[in-house]
Amino acid sequence: LESVWSKVALHLLYKGLCYLTLSTVFTGMRGLMNYHLSCCVNSLLQTLSATCEITDLLDRGDGRNVPLHLKRALAAMRADVPQPALHRDFLHCLDQNCFRRKINVQHDADEVFFSILNFIQQQMDDKALAQEIQNLYKISVETYLQCLECNSVQTRTSYMLSLPLYVKEDYNSLEGCMNSFFKHQELRGINCCFCVQCETKKPSKQGIKLLSLPRILCMNLKRFRNRCGSTQKLDCMVTFPETFDFSETLKEVFSADFYTLYAVVVHSGYAMYGHYTAYVRHRENKRWYYADDSHVEQVLQNTAYMLMYRRDSEEEGRQPELSG
Repeated sequence: LESVWSKVALHLLYKGLCYLTLSTVFTGMRGLMNYHLSCCVNSLLQTLSATCEITDLLDRGDGRNVPLHLKRALAAMRADVPQPALHRDFLHCLDQNCFRRKINVQHDADEVFFSILNFIQQQMDDKALAQEIQNLYKISVETYLQCLECNSVQTRTSYMLSLPLYVKEDYNSLEGCMNSFFKHQELRGINCCFCVQCETKKPSKQGIKLLSLPRILCMNLKRFRNRCGSTQKLDCMVTFPETFDFSETLKEVFSADFYTLYAVVVHSGYAMYGHYTAYVRHRENKRWYYADDSHVEQVLQNTAYMLMYRRDSEEEGRQPELSG
């Protein structure tokens, strides 16, 4: 990173205690007011503002409802003024589209992310442009089911807009979470599946294979668990690198796909009474900033929830690991 402040921020992230001081004098970085528990939407808007690819595509087209007000909100966030950017129209638009039915209830960041992308797909006038936006995040996968007796394979091609990675209750690494996600599972006993070739239920194995990766790779660390009728959150440590090489994690699929971290959505607190903030890497000066609604300064211990990586055009050197 290019500045001393950025190096300090990344070092503190690695230690698990994130002490970042924001100042409104930093060019192009604006906060957002928290209206009716809108911290979840605010954090995602900060990551979208740092995604130059999506802002450029939105600027090229016209739309109504959500795409229109998203375009205006992101443009306001790029203005070089110290006051928080105005985005109430965007929040109101989400309410009108029956997304935030209960505006005083905190929403899941992953759910809000998918909803925004779906609204763009549905409501943009230029459908080709809307598809380009979705393709920025589109992960093509193949699910397979293989009979362990006759070895016949059934496959289905689909796509995801983020990788749902489940974390364990102890120490985790991003590479370990990904390996667990793509590891096949054997289905035996009552879990046996019907084999078309054998014409009866047989032991089998199922799994997911990657077919292609997008320009922007979103990973959702699944920290919430339903236990005994209540939702609980895992505050365990997850280490993740700033630069990620898929050829090392999934050697059988990719030759060399290098990604660099540029945004992190953070969740602190409990499952039902938490708070969302975001770390973003500025699109121009490449420095890291911490966004906590309209506040310019914050000290707290954070838990990474969503990671946004951008595919590099050229191979970059290894960087220190982060954690959160």
